[in-house]
Amino acid sequence: MTTSVLLTTIGAAMMATLAIIIRLKATKKPASIKKIVLPPLFMSTGFLMFLYEPTRPAPLQVLEALSVGMLFSILLIKTSKFEIKDQEIYLKRSKAFVFILVGLLVARILFKIIIGDSINVEELSGMFFLLAYGMIIPWRIAMYLSFRKVEQELKNNSKETLVPAET
Repeated sequence: MTTSVLLTTIGAAMMATLAIIIRLKATKKPASIKKIVLPPLFMSTGFLMFLYEPTRPAPLQVLEALSVGMLFSILLIKTSKFEIKDQEIYLKRSKAFVFILVGLLVARILFKIIIGDSINVEELSGMFFLLAYGMIIPWRIAMYLSFRKVEQELKNNSKETLVPAET
């Protein structure tokens, strides 16, 4: 394994650990639309890497990376549910989430080891960014729709408790 592959793998492991910590902390605070929408927006600045030509994958590789990301997003969508506690909406803590993130990290490392020799490191970085973005967008869209559904449920429940019972 080359030094660059080793360093990027360590970086990915640190980012995955940070994501796990942030996600576990997020379950202790009420969710909001802003908390759902902002991460992909902030992550979109990563597209600036494609200004550097060696990071640009071929069109077929772009399609592959986005497709794999979308497939992986299914796991995240299935484990991201909201619940109402004390008239607030919270993200349910999922034991599977940590295992999914670790599994995705292992899959990323395996992909890197398997295809790392045939694709240059810069291009591989671009592909993994696209994979991550292809994963986060469907996941966050699903979270947004789920949040809105639970939010409507909360509003309906609030209206029911405010309306006096008819006799």
